[in-house]
Amino acid sequence: MSPTQHTPGGARPRLKLGIRPAAEAAVRAGHPWIYDESIRRQNREGETGEIAVVYDRRDRFLALGLYDPDSPLRLRVLHAGAPQRIDADWWRRRLEDALARREGIADAATDCLRLVNGESDGWPGLVLDRYGDALVLKLYSPVWLPRLDEIVDLFQNRLSPACVVLRLGRNIADRAAAYGLSDGSILRGAGPGGPVVVHESGLRFEADVLRGQKTGFFLDQRENRRRVESLARGAEVLNAFSFSGGFSLYAARGGAKTVTDLDISEHALAAARRNFGLNLDCPAVAACVHRTEQADAFVWLARAAPASFDLVVVDPPSLAKREAERAGAIRAYRRLNADAIRLLRRGGLLVAASCSAHVSESEFFGAVREAARASGRRVEEVAASGHAPDHPASFAEARYLKCLFLRFR
Repeated sequence: MSPTQHTPGGARPRLKLGIRPAAEAAVRAGHPWIYDESIRRQNREGETGEIAVVYDRRDRFLALGLYDPDSPLRLRVLHAGAPQRIDADWWRRRLEDALARREGIADAATDCLRLVNGESDGWPGLVLDRYGDALVLKLYSPVWLPRLDEIVDLFQNRLSPACVVLRLGRNIADRAAAYGLSDGSILRGAGPGGPVVVHESGLRFEADVLRGQKTGFFLDQRENRRRVESLARGAEVLNAFSFSGGFSLYAARGGAKTVTDLDISEHALAAARRNFGLNLDCPAVAACVHRTEQADAFVWLARAAPASFDLVVVDPPSLAKREAERAGAIRAYRRLNADAIRLLRRGGLLVAASCSAHVSESEFFGAVREAARASGRRVEEVAASGHAPDHPASFAEARYLKCLFLRFR
């Protein structure tokens, strides 16, 4: 059954939910999730993607959301407050609101950015990224599958991309298969034959929108890459967990003497080498010596010679994908950054980043600062940052990205 053939709910009465007092308070405070244990009553079973109405204890309208009968996260809130009619005009206004928040981010030098950031833009479980003239739509919840054609038509008509690519969170691949969809499906237009080349701050990068990590590139680190560029002049730089070399290219353009990309994946390092090749028309990039090291960064950092670099970036993938891994991740961040500090020369700069949502900003910054204190060196805090402006985070669980810049004397 295709998305256009299936209309959640049909002619049945509207799905109505009553929720517990703690959940009521959370929704009124702006939290976008309602879990199954928070539902105290409902009038009937709902279908995936059906819009449900939430009422408070006094049977007053509270919210509207997208229902998922098969997930503990039972409802993703679309709107809370006064009653609203969810129709085509409402979806258009919701998209325009998200686009308005990004005004001024994209220009001739930057044609890749996030246009819709899930719950924080009022599109729960959905992100939309622009890569040049391609759009990448990533779904983290099956609630969007029944209305996929409707929202893709909206994106197509408003943004006129050459193509729309679908990316899927791992937990919904089986559900999407029932609609004939898979990760990397082309929803509109002619798909790219491989990675697309995009511009960020005037630098060129490959973005593998069909199969790459996230939606093809780590768009969320743009502001931190720019800061590295401003601090890299004359430096010998190590980029640990480098992936395709984003931090390294910015450092090179900023005047770094050498940059070393360290990653366990040869595929990632090959992409980094290609990205450098795309930017050799920049004199600073051409003058910078670019090296790659294929190794487990945990092992390599622990064994490398001390005082080898002037700037070290430590930006690992998420070390805590679930709450049970949080304590181990904090220990790992402390160890990784202690090893990185050991590699810094006098006056060297540590750039420590985390994308683990289950590790809070205070926990991560605390682990890095503890490693810094244990080094016995004098430390100057240069900057601390979070999400880029096109990646707003409106509630605690959305605040995954944090980055700390420390100078060691």
